[in-house]
Amino acid sequence: MASAQIAAGADYLDVNAGAGGSGNEEDLMEWLVDTVQAVSNKALVIDSAEPKVVEAGLRRCQDRTAIINSITAEPRRLEALSPLVVDYDAEVIALAMDERGIPDSTEGRINACDRIAQRLTALGIPLHKILFDPMVLPIGVDSKVGITTLNALEQIKSRYVQARTTLGLSNISYGLPNREIINRMFLIMAMYAGLDSAIVDPLDSKLMNSIKVGEMLLGRDPFCKDYLAAHRRGQFKE
Repeated sequence: MASAQIAAGADYLDVNAGAGGSGNEEDLMEWLVDTVQAVSNKALVIDSAEPKVVEAGLRRCQDRTAIINSITAEPRRLEALSPLVVDYDAEVIALAMDERGIPDSTEGRINACDRIAQRLTALGIPLHKILFDPMVLPIGVDSKVGITTLNALEQIKSRYVQARTTLGLSNISYGLPNREIINRMFLIMAMYAGLDSAIVDPLDSKLMNSIKVGEMLLGRDPFCKDYLAAHRRGQFKE
Protein backbone atom coordinates (compact mmCIF):
# COMPACT_ATOMS: atom_id res chain seq x y z
CA MET A 1 0.00 0.00 0.00
CA ALA A 2 2.79 2.42 0.86
CA SER A 3 4.60 1.77 -2.40
CA ALA A 4 1.43 2.29 -4.44
CA GLN A 5 0.68 5.57 -2.69
CA ILE A 6 4.22 6.84 -3.22
CA ALA A 7 4.02 5.98 -6.93
CA ALA A 8 0.73 7.88 -7.12
CA GLY A 9 2.36 11.06 -5.81
CA ALA A 10 1.87 11.09 -2.03
CA ASP A 11 4.21 13.47 -0.22
CA TYR A 12 3.53 12.10 3.28
CA LEU A 13 2.30 8.71 4.47
CA ASP A 14 -0.18 8.54 7.34
CA VAL A 15 0.42 5.47 9.51
CA ASN A 16 -2.36 4.39 11.85
CA ALA A 17 -2.12 1.09 13.73
CA GLY A 18 -5.55 1.01 15.36
CA ALA A 19 -5.87 -2.52 16.67
CA GLY A 20 -9.65 -2.64 16.92
CA GLY A 21 -9.37 -4.16 20.38
CA SER A 22 -6.85 -6.84 19.45
CA GLY A 23 -3.10 -6.68 19.92
CA ASN A 24 -0.84 -4.14 21.54
CA GLU A 25 -1.20 -0.90 19.62
CA GLU A 26 2.27 0.34 20.55
CA ASP A 27 3.85 -2.83 19.13
CA LEU A 28 1.69 -2.58 16.02
CA MET A 29 2.72 1.03 15.47
CA GLU A 30 6.40 0.14 15.74
CA TRP A 31 5.92 -2.69 13.24
CA LEU A 32 3.99 -0.45 10.87
CA VAL A 33 6.55 2.36 10.93
CA ASP A 34 9.38 -0.13 10.30
CA THR A 35 7.45 -1.76 7.45
CA VAL A 36 6.68 1.52 5.69
CA GLN A 37 10.20 2.92 6.18
CA ALA A 38 11.60 -0.19 4.53
CA VAL A 39 10.05 0.85 1.20
CA SER A 40 9.85 4.63 1.51
CA ASN A 41 11.89 7.69 2.42
CA LYS A 42 8.80 9.84 2.66
CA ALA A 43 7.88 11.74 5.81
CA LEU A 44 5.54 9.84 8.11
CA VAL A 45 2.41 11.09 9.82
CA ILE A 46 2.11 9.25 13.13
CA ASP A 47 -1.63 8.88 13.66
CA SER A 48 -3.18 7.75 16.94
CA ALA A 49 -5.52 9.00 19.66
CA GLU A 50 -3.13 7.59 22.29
CA PRO A 51 -0.02 9.63 23.21
CA LYS A 52 1.92 6.46 24.11
CA VAL A 53 1.26 5.03 20.65
CA VAL A 54 2.33 8.29 19.04
CA GLU A 55 5.59 8.21 20.98
CA ALA A 56 6.17 4.58 19.99
CA GLY A 57 5.92 5.61 16.33
CA LEU A 58 8.15 8.64 16.76
CA ARG A 59 10.86 6.52 18.40
CA ARG A 60 11.04 4.33 15.29
CA CYS A 61 11.31 7.15 12.76
CA GLN A 62 14.73 7.08 11.14
CA ASP A 63 16.19 10.54 10.52
CA ARG A 64 13.17 11.85 8.71
CA THR A 65 10.45 14.37 9.32
CA ALA A 66 7.57 13.11 11.43
CA ILE A 67 4.20 14.74 11.83
CA ILE A 68 2.00 14.03 14.83
CA ASN A 69 -1.64 13.52 13.95
CA SER A 70 -3.08 15.15 15.93
CA ILE A 71 -3.29 17.66 18.77
CA THR A 72 -6.34 19.62 19.93
CA ALA A 73 -7.12 22.42 22.38
CA GLU A 74 -8.40 19.85 24.89
CA PRO A 75 -6.19 20.55 27.94
CA ARG A 76 -5.29 16.90 28.65
CA ARG A 77 -4.37 16.12 25.05
CA LEU A 78 -2.53 19.41 24.61
CA GLU A 79 -0.47 18.77 27.73
CA ALA A 80 0.26 15.15 26.82
CA LEU A 81 1.37 15.70 23.22
CA SER A 82 3.10 19.09 23.34
CA PRO A 83 6.29 17.66 24.92
CA LEU A 84 6.51 15.03 22.16
CA VAL A 85 6.56 17.76 19.51
CA VAL A 86 9.57 19.26 21.30
CA ASP A 87 11.37 16.04 22.24
CA TYR A 88 11.22 14.55 18.73
CA ASP A 89 11.50 17.84 16.80
CA ALA A 90 8.28 16.88 15.09
CA GLU A 91 5.67 18.80 13.19
CA VAL A 92 2.07 18.58 14.30
CA ILE A 93 -1.46 18.69 12.91
CA ALA A 94 -3.57 20.94 15.13
CA LEU A 95 -7.31 20.31 15.01
CA ALA A 96 -9.60 23.31 15.48
CA MET A 97 -11.53 21.72 18.33
CA ASP A 98 -11.57 21.83 22.11
CA GLU A 99 -12.95 19.91 25.08
CA ARG A 100 -16.51 20.64 23.88
CA GLY A 101 -15.89 19.15 20.45
CA ILE A 102 -15.82 20.89 17.08
CA PRO A 103 -17.20 24.44 17.38
CA ASP A 104 -20.11 25.28 15.11
CA SER A 105 -18.78 28.74 14.33
CA THR A 106 -15.69 29.98 12.56
CA GLU A 107 -14.89 32.10 15.62
CA GLY A 108 -14.97 29.06 17.90
CA ARG A 109 -12.54 27.19 15.65
CA ILE A 110 -10.16 30.13 15.51
CA ASN A 111 -10.25 30.35 19.30
CA ALA A 112 -9.24 26.68 19.53
CA CYS A 113 -6.36 27.32 17.13
CA ASP A 114 -5.28 30.29 19.25
CA ARG A 115 -5.11 28.15 22.38
CA ILE A 116 -3.01 25.53 20.61
CA ALA A 117 -0.69 28.10 19.06
CA GLN A 118 -0.15 29.83 22.41
CA ARG A 119 0.80 26.55 24.09
CA LEU A 120 3.12 25.33 21.34
CA THR A 121 4.91 28.63 20.70
CA ALA A 122 5.44 29.04 24.45
CA LEU A 123 7.43 25.81 24.26
CA GLY A 124 9.56 27.23 21.46
CA ILE A 125 7.81 25.41 18.62
CA PRO A 126 7.81 27.66 15.53
CA LEU A 127 4.58 28.23 13.66
CA HIS A 128 5.90 26.69 10.47
CA LYS A 129 5.86 23.31 12.23
CA ILE A 130 2.11 23.56 12.85
CA LEU A 131 -0.48 22.41 10.30
CA PHE A 132 -3.87 23.75 11.33
CA ASP A 133 -6.87 21.65 10.39
CA PRO A 134 -10.04 23.82 10.44
CA MET A 135 -12.15 20.64 10.53
CA VAL A 136 -14.83 19.73 8.02
CA LEU A 137 -17.93 17.74 8.88
CA PRO A 138 -20.38 15.96 6.54
CA ILE A 139 -22.31 18.53 4.57
CA GLY A 140 -25.20 16.09 4.37
CA VAL A 141 -25.80 16.73 8.07
CA ASP A 142 -25.45 20.53 8.04
CA SER A 143 -25.39 22.55 4.82
CA LYS A 144 -23.31 25.29 6.49
CA VAL A 145 -20.26 23.20 7.36
CA GLY A 146 -18.57 23.78 4.02
CA ILE A 147 -18.61 27.56 4.19
CA THR A 148 -17.71 27.51 7.90
CA THR A 149 -14.60 25.46 7.12
CA LEU A 150 -13.63 27.67 4.17
CA ASN A 151 -14.01 30.81 6.28
CA ALA A 152 -11.90 29.25 9.02
CA LEU A 153 -9.21 28.39 6.47
CA GLU A 154 -9.05 31.97 5.25
CA GLN A 155 -8.80 33.35 8.76
CA ILE A 156 -6.14 30.86 9.84
CA LYS A 157 -3.96 31.75 6.85
CA SER A 158 -4.40 35.44 7.61
CA ARG A 159 -3.79 35.08 11.34
CA TYR A 160 -0.90 32.61 11.20
CA VAL A 161 0.98 33.43 8.02
CA GLN A 162 3.92 31.14 8.79
CA ALA A 163 1.78 28.14 9.67
CA ARG A 164 0.35 25.67 7.18
CA THR A 165 -3.06 24.09 6.79
CA THR A 166 -4.43 20.63 6.12
CA LEU A 167 -7.79 18.91 5.96
CA GLY A 168 -9.38 15.46 6.12
CA LEU A 169 -10.99 16.04 2.74
CA SER A 170 -13.40 13.12 2.40
CA ASN A 171 -15.33 14.06 5.57
CA ILE A 172 -17.24 16.63 3.51
CA SER A 173 -18.99 13.96 1.42
CA TYR A 174 -19.66 11.31 4.06
CA GLY A 175 -23.06 9.67 3.63
CA LEU A 176 -23.74 11.17 0.18
CA PRO A 177 -23.70 9.56 -3.28
CA ASN A 178 -21.04 10.47 -5.86
CA ARG A 179 -18.57 11.31 -3.11
CA GLU A 180 -15.63 11.64 -5.48
CA ILE A 181 -17.18 14.62 -7.29
CA ILE A 182 -17.97 16.41 -4.02
CA ASN A 183 -14.44 15.83 -2.74
CA ARG A 184 -12.82 17.20 -5.89
CA MET A 185 -14.99 20.33 -6.00
CA PHE A 186 -14.47 21.11 -2.32
CA LEU A 187 -10.73 20.55 -2.69
CA ILE A 188 -10.41 23.30 -5.29
CA MET A 189 -12.47 25.69 -3.15
CA ALA A 190 -10.32 24.90 -0.12
CA MET A 191 -7.10 25.42 -2.07
CA TYR A 192 -8.30 28.89 -3.03
CA ALA A 193 -9.16 29.59 0.63
CA GLY A 194 -5.63 28.71 1.74
CA LEU A 195 -5.32 24.93 1.97
CA ASP A 196 -1.68 23.80 1.81
CA SER A 197 -2.17 20.05 2.08
CA ALA A 198 -4.87 17.44 2.51
CA ILE A 199 -5.30 13.93 3.80
CA VAL A 200 -6.54 12.12 0.70
CA ASP A 201 -6.42 8.82 -1.15
CA PRO A 202 -3.56 9.35 -3.64
CA LEU A 203 -4.81 6.37 -5.65
CA ASP A 204 -7.79 8.50 -6.70
CA SER A 205 -6.23 9.70 -9.95
CA LYS A 206 -8.97 12.23 -10.72
CA LEU A 207 -8.49 13.82 -7.32
CA MET A 208 -4.73 13.99 -7.84
CA ASN A 209 -5.34 15.58 -11.25
CA SER A 210 -7.55 18.17 -9.57
CA ILE A 211 -4.66 19.07 -7.26
CA LYS A 212 -2.38 19.51 -10.27
CA VAL A 213 -4.89 21.75 -12.07
CA GLY A 214 -5.65 23.70 -8.90
CA GLU A 215 -1.95 24.43 -8.33
CA MET A 216 -1.72 25.73 -11.90
CA LEU A 217 -4.83 27.93 -11.70
CA LEU A 218 -3.72 29.42 -8.38
CA GLY A 219 -0.38 30.53 -9.80
CA ARG A 220 1.69 27.90 -8.02
CA ASP A 221 2.91 26.25 -11.23
CA PRO A 222 5.07 28.77 -13.14
CA PHE A 223 4.51 28.56 -16.90
CA CYS A 224 2.31 25.47 -16.25
CA LYS A 225 5.43 23.30 -16.21
CA ASP A 226 4.12 20.64 -13.81
CA TYR A 227 0.77 20.50 -15.57
CA LEU A 228 2.38 20.07 -19.00
CA ALA A 229 4.78 17.43 -17.67
CA ALA A 230 1.83 15.50 -16.26
CA HIS A 231 0.04 15.81 -19.60
CA ARG A 232 3.04 14.42 -21.47
CA ARG A 233 3.08 11.46 -19.06
CA GLY A 234 -0.53 10.77 -19.96
CA GLN A 235 -1.68 11.56 -16.42
CA PHE A 236 -4.93 13.18 -17.54
CA LYS A 237 -6.19 10.30 -19.66
CA GLU A 238 -9.40 8.71 -18.39
